[in-house]
Amino acid sequence: MGGTMDGTKHRRRGDTRQRIQDIALALFAEQGYEKTSLREIAERLDVTKAALYYHFKTKEEIIVSLFEDLTKPIEDLIEWGRLQPHTLETKQEIVRRYSQILSEAAPLFQFMQENQATVRELSIGEMFKNRMMGMRDIIIDPDADLVDQVRCISALFTMHAGMYAVRDLEGDPEDKRKAVLEVAIDLVTQAHTGSRNA
Repeated sequence: MGGTMDGTKHRRRGDTRQRIQDIALALFAEQGYEKTSLREIAERLDVTKAALYYHFKTKEEIIVSLFEDLTKPIEDLIEWGRLQPHTLETKQEIVRRYSQILSEAAPLFQFMQENQATVRELSIGEMFKNRMMGMRDIIIDPDADLVDQVRCISALFTMHAGMYAVRDLEGDPEDKRKAVLEVAIDLVTQAHTGSRNA
């Protein structure tokens, strides 16, 4: 989305940072957050600990940075949603974009699921809860019936649950994502027609 003006140097540095994040998440998933040291992350990356330090001083910093990177597209989506008319098309588009953002952040959600104590300590949960409030605001009509408000909130929860709950179901991950998305879109559509018929 960004222009090419900010040049390659920024990109390259961004890539190292991103590689650190990806490898750290993979290691946390493999052997647990507590058991993983910065040294191991550096070894797996094949860089010196000093090179790693240049980007992150602690494991906590890596996790927090991942969350900040995740919440950025959610914030952009909320900004976009606030400027749109409260039409059904808008809501369906919000749900579609949100589904895409979540699917790109799947490893992070797995981390959240497996390291709930750490997530609490790092007050990441708070960060995420605030974004959820923003998402709720752009997807719910202010004058909607309670049941339709619940449908809209359920659409968001359906997508969150879809990150874990459908993992054990048979089928291709992309098909599962589409199925979850379809259910979420059904919910906002139903809520929208509900509020129109009132």
